[in-house]
Amino acid sequence: MRKLVNSTYITLDGVIDNPMWTMPYFDEEAASLAGAQTEAADAMLMGRATYDGFSSAWPNMDESDPTTGAAYFNNVKKYVASTTLTNPTWNNTEVLQGDLVEAVTALKAQPGKNIIQYGFGSVTAQLIRAGLVDEVRFWIHPVLEGGPSLTTPLTDLKASFDLVDTRVHKSGVIVASYAPKVTP
Repeated sequence: MRKLVNSTYITLDGVIDNPMWTMPYFDEEAASLAGAQTEAADAMLMGRATYDGFSSAWPNMDESDPTTGAAYFNNVKKYVASTTLTNPTWNNTEVLQGDLVEAVTALKAQPGKNIIQYGFGSVTAQLIRAGLVDEVRFWIHPVLEGGPSLTTPLTDLKASFDLVDTRVHKSGVIVASYAPKVTP
């Protein structure tokens, strides 16, 4: 079964929106880990807000420059969880139909590499509740951005995780990877 891996950039004060604040920290170490992450995934899952942000940015990036990641993001198979998006214009994008949990369960059962998910909101919360998220990677950036924390407040989500990996980059970014805690 394929793994669903959530990867989220976050500030010390919990901001994940408009992550332009990551740019000063996207050095060789971050690029290497991000590249390994996308190399291990042949599909991407996102909610509508992430789709809107990504689909307006990535198609404008230079695909011939391997340092941008644009070739991957513009061509990988993309799945969007949305009840309002009907005609996605970004290349190789499909809107999931019907129940989210059933659709993602079916995706995970298909042969292939990991499914990468960016952002952390209501879609992620539903998938964690259903036990479908195999790993959560928080890229904790040493900045305070101000404003609302997290895109979607998750007031009713409670879950426990075990630490599976930690990487500390010279830039100060900490990538903490967690797997859902298995209760006997």
